[in-house]
Amino acid sequence: MASRKRTTAPAAAPEGVNPKAPCPCGSGRRYKHCHGSGYAPPVIRSFEGLPGEADWVALRELVPAATAALRTTDGRDVTLASVLPGGTPALVRESGEILLGVQLQASSDDVSRDIGTALAAALEAPAGAPVDPGPIGGAGSAGPRLQELLDLTAPFEVTVHEDFGFWLEGTDAGAAAQAGLQHANESILPTVRLAGLEAAYWVRPGSERAHLRWVRPEREEQLLDALARLRAAGEPMLLGEGIRYAGAFRAHGLVVPVWDLPADAPAEDWIEPATQWQARLEQALTVTEPLDADERRARAGLLSRQITIR
Repeated sequence: MASRKRTTAPAAAPEGVNPKAPCPCGSGRRYKHCHGSGYAPPVIRSFEGLPGEADWVALRELVPAATAALRTTDGRDVTLASVLPGGTPALVRESGEILLGVQLQASSDDVSRDIGTALAAALEAPAGAPVDPGPIGGAGSAGPRLQELLDLTAPFEVTVHEDFGFWLEGTDAGAAAQAGLQHANESILPTVRLAGLEAAYWVRPGSERAHLRWVRPEREEQLLDALARLRAAGEPMLLGEGIRYAGAFRAHGLVVPVWDLPADAPAEDWIEPATQWQARLEQALTVTEPLDADERRARAGLLSRQITIR
C-alpha cells in the first residue's frame, strides 16, 4: 500500500456498504482497502481479454514448467514460459528469440502491465543482450499492458514440459548453467494438462495423492451460483466414487476448483469424468433464476472452502 499513489481522497462508503465488508467489485479485499481507499484499485482479472485467460492464470500460479507461443501486434514471435532462470522477467537469445516469463519475483496491482513492461523492453533489446525493463512490482510498472502488445487473434496453446530443458534449447550452455538447470528440475511436480479441457491440470505433489486443479473461465459469481445449484440438487462435486472435492483457489479473478485424486491413477483416467462433470456444470450455468434457500446454503458452504491466493 505504501508504494501505491493516492489518486483521490478516500471515498465515503456508499449507503449500505460496510467499509470492513468485502468490496462490491469482487477483489476479495475490504472496501476500505480497495475502492474506498483513495488509491487506484487493483486490476482483478489481469489477463481478461487475452486468448486463453484461464491458462494464463494456470501458468502464473499453478504450472511449474510450460511454454506457449505468442505473437505481437507487429508480427514478432515470442515464447511465453511459466518461469525463466532466476525469475528473470524476459531474455533475448543470440538467435533473437524472445522468452517472456509469467511468474515474476515481484508484482504490482496489475500483473498484465508488469509482464507487458518486460515484453516491451525485450522487444527493444538487441539479441543476446540483458533485458532491463526497469522497476517491476510494488512501485508500479511503467510499460504497456499485454493486451496492448499482443495479437489477440493468435491462438494460445500450452505445452507442459517434464523439466526446464527448454531454458537451454539452442544455446551452448556451460557447466554452471547445466548445474542450475538440474537444481531447478528437482523442484518440478509431475503435471499434465488434460486434453480437450481448458486449463484443467493434473498434478502429483507426492506419492500419496494427486490433484486436479481446474481454472474455470466463467465469471466468479456466475460459476458459484451454478456450483451451488448442482450441490443443492444432490449433484456431487465428485469426479468418481471416493474422489473428494478439496475446495477452490481464487486467483486473478477466476475460481480454481481442486479435487484430491489417487496418486496411482494416470492423468488420462480423469479426462472422461471431468468432461462429464463439465457437461453438468454447463447445464447449471444456463439457469438464471435467483438461488433458493437450499442453494444459498450450498453456496455459502462452497465459499467457506475457497481461498484467495492472488
